[in-house]
Amino acid sequence: MRGRETTMRTWLLIAFCCALPTAAAAQTYPSKTITLIVPAPPGGVTDVLARALAQRFTAAWGQQAIVENRPGGNNQVAAEYVTRMPPDGHTLLIGPEVTFIANPALYGKLNYDPINGFTAIVGLVTINHALITHPSLPVTNVRELVALARQKPGELNYGTYGAGSTAHLNMELFQVVTGTKLTAVHYRGAAPAMTDVIGGHIQMMYAAVGTAAPQVQDGKVKLIAIGSTKRMEALPNVSTVAENGLPGYEAVSWFGLFGPPGMPASIVAKINAEVRSLYADPEIKKTVLDRYYFESLASTPEQLASRIKADEPKWRKIIEDAKIKPQ
Repeated sequence: MRGRETTMRTWLLIAFCCALPTAAAAQTYPSKTITLIVPAPPGGVTDVLARALAQRFTAAWGQQAIVENRPGGNNQVAAEYVTRMPPDGHTLLIGPEVTFIANPALYGKLNYDPINGFTAIVGLVTINHALITHPSLPVTNVRELVALARQKPGELNYGTYGAGSTAHLNMELFQVVTGTKLTAVHYRGAAPAMTDVIGGHIQMMYAAVGTAAPQVQDGKVKLIAIGSTKRMEALPNVSTVAENGLPGYEAVSWFGLFGPPGMPASIVAKINAEVRSLYADPEIKKTVLDRYYFESLASTPEQLASRIKADEPKWRKIIEDAKIKPQ
C-alpha cells in the first residue's frame, strides 16, 4: 500500500512540475511587442480586424500590439512567415479561410502546412457576401440573372480579387449550381474590382456586404442578393441567393486568429479569452461588428480547427471540378 502511495505521489509531483512552465508562460505573456500579421494591404477587412485586436491587447496587457501587412501569394507570404516564428504568442496571423481550405488545392506545393503548421487560437468573424451588379445590367434578382446568363453563355463577366480568392470561388460555385458560364476578370484586390463594377467595365462581383452597402445606398451598384444562410437582421428586406431557387447555396467567408505551431495551451487560452471578451463587448459590437456587417465567430480553438477540416474537402472539389489555377 505504501508503495502505491509513493508511486501516486511521484506521478502527481511530475504532473505538477510539468504544468509549472505552462502556467508561468501565461502569467508572463506577453513579455514583448505582439505583432499581428495581416496577409492583405492596409484598409481591408483583415486590417480592420487586426487593428481592433491590437488596440484591445495593448490596453488589456500593457504591452504594445502592432499590425504588420504582408500581402502576396493569396495569403501565402504571411502564412509562411508566421509558421516559421517562435511559438511564444508574440507573432500571430489574421487568417482568411482561403489560406487553409483553398490554397492546398490551388497550389501544387505550399511553403506551409495548412493543418499542422499553425496553432488555432480563436475564430473571429464570418462575412456574408453580396452579389452586386452594375445598374445597367437588366436583372433585379438571382432568377433573372441566371436566365440572362443562360441566354448569353460566357458573355457576362464578373470581378474577383485574385484567382482562388473568396470572390472567385463563390462565383465558381454559383456557376456550378446554376449551370451557367460566366467570365472571370481577376484584380489585385476588392477595391479595384468594385471600381470597375461601378464604372461599368465589368458587370458583377461578390463583395463583402459591408463593402457593398455604401455603394448600393448611393445607387452606384445594384444589390441582387446576399450569400448568407438566412436573411441578415441588418438587411431584412434583402433576399438570400438560396431563397432564389438555389437551396443550400452560401457565399460566406470567415477569419480566424492563428499562431505558429506548438504554442503553449495556457497562452492560447489567454488570447482566446481576451478575444471572446472583446467580441462580447457591446461597444465593439456597435463600432466594429455591426458597422461592417460582421458576425462573430468567437469560438474555442478546437471549433476553429474543426471548421478547417470540414470546409477543405468542399472547396477542393469545387476547385478541381472548375479547373481553377492560380495566376
